[in-house]
Amino acid sequence: MSPETRSVAALKLELLPANKPGAKIVSNIGALVKVEVMLVPKSGKARALSVRHAQADSAAPRYSNGFEVIGVQSGWKIDPQKAERPATAVFFLETPVQLAEGDSLQVRLPGNSVSALRLSVSPWAPLDLQNPGFGNEPAKLLATESAARALYLRSAGADAETYSKLKRLEARLLECRDGRTPVMVTESRTPPLPVRLLHRGNWQDETGEICEPATPHFLPKLSGAAGGGTSRLDLARWLCSPENPLTSRVIVNRLWKQFFGAGLSAQVDDFGAQGEPPSHPELLDWLAVEFRESGWNTKHMVKLLVMSHTYRQQSSLRKDLREIDPANRLLATQNPRRLEAEVVRDNALAIAGLLNPEMGGPSCRPFQPSGYYAGLQFPERDYLPDTEGSQYRRGLYMHWQRTFLHPMLANFDAPSREDCVALRTNSNSPQQALTLLNDPQFVESARGFAASLLAQPAGSDGERLQTAFLRALARPIKASERESLTAFLAKARQEYGTKPEDATQLQRVGSLPPSAAASPVELAAWTSVCRVLLNLHETITRY
Repeated sequence: MSPETRSVAALKLELLPANKPGAKIVSNIGALVKVEVMLVPKSGKARALSVRHAQADSAAPRYSNGFEVIGVQSGWKIDPQKAERPATAVFFLETPVQLAEGDSLQVRLPGNSVSALRLSVSPWAPLDLQNPGFGNEPAKLLATESAARALYLRSAGADAETYSKLKRLEARLLECRDGRTPVMVTESRTPPLPVRLLHRGNWQDETGEICEPATPHFLPKLSGAAGGGTSRLDLARWLCSPENPLTSRVIVNRLWKQFFGAGLSAQVDDFGAQGEPPSHPELLDWLAVEFRESGWNTKHMVKLLVMSHTYRQQSSLRKDLREIDPANRLLATQNPRRLEAEVVRDNALAIAGLLNPEMGGPSCRPFQPSGYYAGLQFPERDYLPDTEGSQYRRGLYMHWQRTFLHPMLANFDAPSREDCVALRTNSNSPQQALTLLNDPQFVESARGFAASLLAQPAGSDGERLQTAFLRALARPIKASERESLTAFLAKARQEYGTKPEDATQLQRVGSLPPSAAASPVELAAWTSVCRVLLNLHETITRY
């Protein structure tokens, strides 16, 4: 085709049914409609044009690794229920093209099963990638200057750097899927599918007795809806009924474990006869009743626990109780415990002022060793760490590859997620210290921490050390610590002063740009001090 317009930013493909009764827009419903766009110059070799996104107004969903494929640029699957109606898709070119005199566009549909089609092009790239359309959008958008600028940037791509950044942002926006996360669900049926007693396990035998939903005979019975039958809502009501105290007991015991390191019953994942009896059964019952009567208000229970005298105790075990109660089951003090693996990383980023508190959205990919996925197949893949602010998102959002747990998380005893784990192991290994010293994320956190200290108004080394301790450990520095770190700082300055190239190389670790707050030598020396602080046992321990 030789379009009238010389600028092309998007194409619209309309699939139409043949002009006969009962005709469908494609002859093979199961086949994917794929589109290839070629630029054919007047002289020279034709080249393919990449499509960065395509969206259709009617399409059957396609899935990859459990997630619905975004867009139809890799293949358009026709919805069988709408195969007799016209369907439209808009294709956004990776980069808008300018056609010279005599140039043409070639659009191919490999394995063509389309009955009839209409193709059009536009110099305008619609602003909404999920609900695109040509219509009179340009006329509406040109009414304001800011809208006109946005439309021009998408349609002309004149500013290559800004246009590239825009495409990255729009790709991330599409990955958010409107804030929805796909999950496996069960579709309810009325009446529900009958469940029968299978004689000798024969699932094809439909003569067995129908088994109605019920609870074990020694427990209270389910109360079904009027007219017979029970549902998951009935089960939920049964779980939360006053006749069933187990649910509230289990929940408040797990809340207690979160704030005190151990539950009133230490076996938080087993509340049966094989678990541990609660150390304070009356307290557990009182908390369970309070939780239920507050309307199952978790925020109320959290406030109640953290404002209690028991929670606000200091964590140093009294000498007279070390032999009587070494595990502190009598709650005479608070229980110190190491932070969870994800929070160890979050804590370092927060101290450095780098933590990104953004909630929701796609996973983040922090630094990890090159070639760590070399043994991963089906298919083979490369791991590319995020850039900009996504690198510093909370550990909750870290990319999680099954059987290839991130090394930092593995070193700090994060579970593999292959099984449900209510109680994590808590080891102490040399790999943990090496991770805190050498992992790029922690070195970068030390750099950011040091840069923030040096960016403060002029002060002595002692004042900066005091500020560092207050931020990292929430306490003043001791005299012996000040003396030791002052000597270490002087030694680091001397070493980096004789090797300034090492100081420059240290500032390249991570994606944080070099700071202009001080010279590379001074910044490297303080980075070394901050690495020491982030590696302290006290820094990664909750007291």
